[in-house]
Amino acid sequence: MLFFAYPDLNAFNKQFKTIRDMYSLKNIFNQGGSNSKPERKTSLRNFRIPLIGEQAPSFTAESTSGTINFPADFGSNWKIILSHPMDFTPVCSTELIEIAKLHDEFENLGVKILVVSTDPLDTHRQWKSVLETIEYKNNARQKIFFPITDDSDLIIAKLYGMIHRESDNNRDVRGVFIIDPDNKIRAEFFYPQEVGRNMDEIMRTVIALQTAFNHNVMTPANWHKGHDVLVPFPLKADMSRMNKDSGEYYQYSWFMIFKKSNGSPLF
Repeated sequence: MLFFAYPDLNAFNKQFKTIRDMYSLKNIFNQGGSNSKPERKTSLRNFRIPLIGEQAPSFTAESTSGTINFPADFGSNWKIILSHPMDFTPVCSTELIEIAKLHDEFENLGVKILVVSTDPLDTHRQWKSVLETIEYKNNARQKIFFPITDDSDLIIAKLYGMIHRESDNNRDVRGVFIIDPDNKIRAEFFYPQEVGRNMDEIMRTVIALQTAFNHNVMTPANWHKGHDVLVPFPLKADMSRMNKDSGEYYQYSWFMIFKKSNGSPLF
């Protein structure tokens, strides 16, 4: 059994009770997070989710890697914001370990990860320290290189529309934002607290976005790297090559035109 030093026993007990209550079965499916419906404090809570194609909202915050000026500090890289309602929650803990395991792959794609949690920085440091000791699924312990950002004042959660208008707690702060080198939001996902995020799907989405961004193509359903891609209509190509047996292109209909990848790593 693993033990670790928590800086404040009273704070630990409070954190444990909050997590226990958040993940109790009777509360998971209760919108207000409690057995009785709370009074909704919806005034001044209309925090708009930035839309795909808009500039990613900027902010300055403290993190486990020092002061973060987002997105300026991340330069012309692709960026992912992965947000959490609080530290030491079971689902979020597995997510951080899984994305830490993919760190080198994201780096090779030119992607920088920023984790946001609504707990304070001292708790982030404790959480990070413990996660790095866990041999999850019998894998090697994972070092966490990406910053975990203090959003205890909910500034980032509000900027990115992650506070639910009908909820009085932070349990809805489970968003993913994929941001391109021009600091525009290109994809976003929201997950409930009881369902872990699929890190392979997040990576697949990044690769698909980069492929579309770099080669002026689109990706079909269930696409993976190396699969054929769709071309925007209308196609500026030799229509005589439009068959399934030969040529660079083929079509299923006039509005579904594919370009063969031939296993190219570009696609």
